[in-house]
Amino acid sequence: MADNRASAYTEGVPCWADAQLPDLEAGKRFYGALFGWTFDGNGEGDGGEGNGKAGGNSGNGGKTYDRFVVARLEGEPVAALAPKTDGRMPTVWTVYFATPDVRALAARITAAGGQIVMPPTRADGFGTAALAADPEGAVFGLWQPGSHPGFGRRHEEGTFVWAQLYARDTEAANAFYGGLFHDALFGPDAEPDFGRASLLDVFPAEMPPHFLVHFRVADLGEALEAVGRLGGRVQVPPFRTSYGHVAVVVDNQGASFAVLQR
Repeated sequence: MADNRASAYTEGVPCWADAQLPDLEAGKRFYGALFGWTFDGNGEGDGGEGNGKAGGNSGNGGKTYDRFVVARLEGEPVAALAPKTDGRMPTVWTVYFATPDVRALAARITAAGGQIVMPPTRADGFGTAALAADPEGAVFGLWQPGSHPGFGRRHEEGTFVWAQLYARDTEAANAFYGGLFHDALFGPDAEPDFGRASLLDVFPAEMPPHFLVHFRVADLGEALEAVGRLGGRVQVPPFRTSYGHVAVVVDNQGASFAVLQR
C-alpha cells in the first residue's frame, strides 16, 4: 500500500478532518465539484461507513457523529461532512489528531492548560472522538481509531495535506503542542503535517486563534476560480509559505479552509 494510503497514524499526527455545515446536500455539491469527492449515504444514518450512531455525549459542543457522510476520492476516505445540530455553533472545518488513548490525552490537555470542549464520544465501532481547545482557544479534534484509522489518501490532489495553527503567541503554542505531541512533531520519524504561525501574519487582529485545514490542488488559480463559480469566495489571496503556495477560501456556507499548491 502506498504511503499516501495511510492505514495507521501515530499520536499527534493529523488523521482526519470534518466540516459541520447547515446544508449537507449543498456541501456535497460544493466539495464534490471542487475536489472530485463522492459521498457515502445522505447523512440520515443509512449510508455505510461513517453513518454509525454516536454514543455517550453526542450532542456536546454542537457536534454530532450520528448523521455524517464520508467523502471519498477513488474509493478511499478523505474527509467527512455533517449537518450542524446547533445553529449557534460555527460552520467550520475541524482537524483531528490521532491518539491510542483519547481519555488519557484529554487529561494531559487539561493539565497543560487547555480544555475539553466535547468529552470523548463513541461513534459505533469507527472510533472515539473528542474536541479540545488549546490555552488560546483554538479548537481541534482527537481521534482514537476503531475500524476507521483516518485518511485513506492524503498529500495528493483533492486530499488533506496540511494543518496550520494560527496563534497569537507562537512560543506558547510550540510549548503546548510540543509537550502533547513531541514525538510526532520532533521525533526521528516525525511527519507532523502541522505547523504553527502568528495569526497576524495572515489574518486581521480580531480573528481568533484557529486551525486551518489545507487541501492540495494542482493549480491554485484554477481552484480559486472554481471556488467562486461554486458560490464560495477568497478570504486571503495567494501567499507563499515554506510548505507551498496557499490561499484561504470560504465555501458556499461559510466554512474556511485553505487550498495549497506544491
